[in-house]
Amino acid sequence: ARARLVICASTALARAARTLGAGEVEIIPSGVTIPAERGEEAHPPEVLFAGRLSREKGILELVEAARGQKLVVAGDGPLRARVPGALGFVPHDELGQLYARAAIVACPSHREGFGVVCAEAMAHGRPVVAGAVGGLLDLVVDGETGLLVQPRDVQALRAALLKLLGDAELRRRLGEAARERARSLLSWERVTGLTLGAYERASGRAVST
Repeated sequence: ARARLVICASTALARAARTLGAGEVEIIPSGVTIPAERGEEAHPPEVLFAGRLSREKGILELVEAARGQKLVVAGDGPLRARVPGALGFVPHDELGQLYARAAIVACPSHREGFGVVCAEAMAHGRPVVAGAVGGLLDLVVDGETGLLVQPRDVQALRAALLKLLGDAELRRRLGEAARERARSLLSWERVTGLTLGAYERASGRAVST
């Protein structure tokens, strides 16, 4: 409550901050690097999951929903033994290569403050199938840049995955729209400008760069 300004990365986090007594709150998303080009999809098409292998990330539902499809899992965590073929920790530069070849990136989280993986996937021009929770609601425009599903709903998750896997043109259209949304909302130039502006207003003086 003593802070002059609280910066939050999503509407969900801003709501939580206000509940805790924050006064002035400004929403500024985390920035992402926009690659110069979109990569070419692998064949057969791959569904990519990147992140911690824990229940709240929805990985168990995804393993079930993606049965019979090519699922690439980059990450480690307490549920790794229940995720066959998981790659373990993947360095960020190598993760970029996985984004570039993915047909879909799945972010079926039960809760999510922002959604860095979702944002990075969008920057790579990949449609995202995401849980309709938290910061993911700020990032994904359902039916335009990706598909939203209710968390823990395996059937809905599988239906969304199969819809995209069966329609290359839909993947292309949603992926291009996702990339443009990332460029307009999440570029480092925009995020840096918003952050400096917020500091200037809070401090009452210009911030030099």
